[in-house]
Amino acid sequence: MRLTRAAGVALLISLALSGCVPPSTQRSPAEIAASQQADALVQQGKFDDAAQAYLALAQTSGNRDHYQLLAAEAYRQEGQLDRAAPFLGDIRRQRLSGDEQPRLDLLQAELALKQHDAAHALQLTTQPNTSVPPALQLRLLELRSQAMQQTGDLWGAARSRVEMDSQLNGLDQTQNRKEIVALLAKLGVDPLKQRAAAMQPGDRMLPWVNEALTQLGVAVAHTVPALEQEVGTMIPGEGANVREGYKMPAHVALLLPATGNLAAASTAISEGFFAAYADATRNHAPRPQIRTYDSGGTPAGAIKAYQQAVTDGAQLVIGPLTRGEVSALFGLPQLPVALLALNHPDDKSLPANGVSEFGLLPETEGAQAADHMTEGGITTAYVIASSDDFAQRAAKAFKAELEARGGKVAGMANLAGSGVNYASTISGLGMPTDSGDAGSNNSGVFISMRPQQARLLLPQLKLARVNLPVFGTSHIYAGVDDAGANRDLEGVEFCDAPWLFDVQPGLPNHADIAAQLPSARGTSARLFAFGMDAWNLAPYVDWLRAHPGSYLPGASGQLTADQFGRVRRVLVWAKFQDGLARPLNGSLQMDSAPALAPPTDGDQPAPSTPPAGQTDSQPTGH
Repeated sequence: MRLTRAAGVALLISLALSGCVPPSTQRSPAEIAASQQADALVQQGKFDDAAQAYLALAQTSGNRDHYQLLAAEAYRQEGQLDRAAPFLGDIRRQRLSGDEQPRLDLLQAELALKQHDAAHALQLTTQPNTSVPPALQLRLLELRSQAMQQTGDLWGAARSRVEMDSQLNGLDQTQNRKEIVALLAKLGVDPLKQRAAAMQPGDRMLPWVNEALTQLGVAVAHTVPALEQEVGTMIPGEGANVREGYKMPAHVALLLPATGNLAAASTAISEGFFAAYADATRNHAPRPQIRTYDSGGTPAGAIKAYQQAVTDGAQLVIGPLTRGEVSALFGLPQLPVALLALNHPDDKSLPANGVSEFGLLPETEGAQAADHMTEGGITTAYVIASSDDFAQRAAKAFKAELEARGGKVAGMANLAGSGVNYASTISGLGMPTDSGDAGSNNSGVFISMRPQQARLLLPQLKLARVNLPVFGTSHIYAGVDDAGANRDLEGVEFCDAPWLFDVQPGLPNHADIAAQLPSARGTSARLFAFGMDAWNLAPYVDWLRAHPGSYLPGASGQLTADQFGRVRRVLVWAKFQDGLARPLNGSLQMDSAPALAPPTDGDQPAPSTPPAGQTDSQPTGH
């Protein structure tokens, strides 16, 4: 009972300091002195001695019930609530005043749980018309959750813990979130799906149900992020230099692995980060001091780098990069400095307050492909994916989203990495052809694979007389215009980072930077854009999390955050035309106010731009 005991210590000490006694009872000087001595023992953490002192007062004063209650609370803080059992039931509730009655109820409920009487504990923690002071709310909710769990009401237990979530921080919040997901997961896949289907989009339990289903291995559909209000817009009446949501820390640390297999990816991210940092002078943005740290690509290295950054005065830590590193930081008892992790933890644990996650997830692309197709009237899809991990994850997310939108996947197939003849795979899917098969009007093909494989697949689809529209993930595009090689991809639509096509106003020109830095070319350009957004998110990450519907126009997509602090991307759509990849919708400007032009701060000089890395990189399945 880490949460309730921690809250109880603070409450008991505050009561001792206030000398709280029933106002109607007159105390003698001797009683006052003895009470103060007992209170001092509480402040010193000598709870056993304090309990004995309170019990002695209960025997000699007219405030027996008051002092017995304090003695019971002292025993509880000592971890020996059982020692209060002989007299706890004798405390006369009607003789207590103020918050003493609910405190007695909570003690009795906790003792009932220890004695395996969950029904009585549940009765005590769900009494109607009982006012519980804010200081006792967390303890009440936790005891209620435990009582519900022991009586078999797993849903109620999870709901009680969801009520606790916003009041917690650090490891307490992390542990509570794990408990919520674990409780829901025990309900099973089908009951959770049924509950999710019956919920309204704004139901506060729906995100938790989706998390539990994800933990159970179910691909879950997520609603498209609402892009309602761009960050950085002018606040009416606040003057020309004040922009909404902007809060730049004075010292920022960047944690990336400098050596090993991830060094090339780190270089692309780092160079993108510092390119956006340098561009901040054009937007008159105050630039903080930046220090880089080698995380080593290992959990131990990430912890060491984070702790060193904290020691050096960082106010925001960006990174680390690998899932194992992120999990290691999430597992620390405390994260004293805000963290923007550049990946998601491998144990799928939820971040706590002050922690945000930002990653290039293939699930995002699969889900948005389903959204894009259904918006165009395509409700039946045939899915063809490579055996790569990113492709399989994108395909699962596509299927979940399409079905959530009322569509269906009529067939799914995987392509082996070494194969070149896909005729049997295509025929096995039973796709409608131009020979008059029914169903072609509302059908389409979703693919997730790299360009080389797609260039083999698409001509074979045409040979099989399958002329359905084809949609894909960003992996189909190598990031460079090659009209000759990409003619086989003619007509394919795919989602990608807007910066590659210069459709997001307010960002540096892609071609200009690519001419200078190899890491901004080809497939590594997406990691470069990811690094740019890591910088651009720094002053707005808290605002995005606290204001649903707000978004940052970024290089890797329009960026918004969910209630758990996960930054989500809305991508741009492009299409191969005459062998060249071109954006479908032109500019992404959605608001007239420049999002990346924060307030000018004349008192904060801009330091010189730190050096960026030198090597090229290839994107990974983040």
